[in-house]
Amino acid sequence: MKSWLITPLLLASLALTTACNQQSAENPDSSTKTIKIGAAVSDTGKYAREGKDTRQGYELWEDWINSQGGIEVGDRNYQVEIVYYDDESSPDTTAKLVEKLITEDQVDFLLAPYSSGLTKSASAIAEKYDKVMVSGGASGDSLFTRGFQNLFSVYTPASYFTQSILKALSEKGAKTVVIAYEDTLFPTNVAEGTQKWAKDYGMEVLAVETYPRDTADLSAITSKFKSLNPDIFVGGGHFNDALLFVRSAKEQDFNPKAMVLTVGASNPKFVQEMGEDSEYIFGPTQWESSMQHQGNYFGTAEEYAEKYQAKWGEPPTYQAAGASAAALALQMAIDEADSLETEAVREAMKELNEVTFFGKINFDETGKNIDKPMGTIQIVDGKIRVVAPEEIALIKLNYPMPGWKQRNESVSSSSN
Repeated sequence: MKSWLITPLLLASLALTTACNQQSAENPDSSTKTIKIGAAVSDTGKYAREGKDTRQGYELWEDWINSQGGIEVGDRNYQVEIVYYDDESSPDTTAKLVEKLITEDQVDFLLAPYSSGLTKSASAIAEKYDKVMVSGGASGDSLFTRGFQNLFSVYTPASYFTQSILKALSEKGAKTVVIAYEDTLFPTNVAEGTQKWAKDYGMEVLAVETYPRDTADLSAITSKFKSLNPDIFVGGGHFNDALLFVRSAKEQDFNPKAMVLTVGASNPKFVQEMGEDSEYIFGPTQWESSMQHQGNYFGTAEEYAEKYQAKWGEPPTYQAAGASAAALALQMAIDEADSLETEAVREAMKELNEVTFFGKINFDETGKNIDKPMGTIQIVDGKIRVVAPEEIALIKLNYPMPGWKQRNESVSSSSN
């Protein structure tokens, strides 16, 4: 057995080691550091479903970047820690939590909540405290007319959501459109854009109706629209609204030749919940795993989807992919700035011009992503398939869709 002789030299060495360890704990510059990022996300309330996807997208990126050694700034690697709070789908709660993240948790950067309405509240606080905030779940055009310097969104703006499908349907002979939208920020911008594209493509808008947030009954709107017999119905809302629109249309035998639902149809859970009633529905999409996007991080859109499936046991929605893309954009800006200073990262965000698994990320001076077109899916045989624009379509779109009674008769005859 070895015996150690405690000498003055050894005592001095031990003292130095202890001092260095203490300094390492007290001085983060002498050890591995952490970039702390704050995110208020909806775990409960109206946006809980999309909030879950958003959080899972953020967490996938967090795990991935940390497994890669973190983000290098200067001669040091930084691990990432995302601090989460449940914003309860409330704009007021969102604002309070974002302020808490900044003033109490001392986060370095912010990732935005899901929805344009919540992001409007969150970004006002980010601007107040001069913190960069990146969104992967907000597309309202009016978010970017306030002169803010710190908000960036990887989404294509809301006013473009229905462009590709209205163009494609007009080419199929559609002439008339009706629009119903929730009276909140994102759906309002979608409705404004829809009216513009309808006019551009030579279609007549027969009626535009609004409904309040958290409504549970859309039958009055459906009844009015049924009497107008439109070619296209556009529903501007979120996932729960999409369920209500389809159920109400079936109950009242409202049979437009095309139903376009802004959020919901591109989510696999929509097909699971609605079953055969989801057939033929169109939905704008920011991203699908079948799209031919590829970047230096996560690889292709399909490879990203495989990583997501492996971690969460379910395929990613475009909300999940957008969240990962937002975090990735922040990472790329930090890399380019080689700094954690707000001004340097903000300027690097403005200079980003990258192709990623999510598509092109290129922010204009207002913070909008200006180079990523919207796609459109249609549910066919229970599968979500890209049908527009033509250059990325996997199949030809089905138009007109059969009426509800025709579908029932078809099912009945096939079973006899």
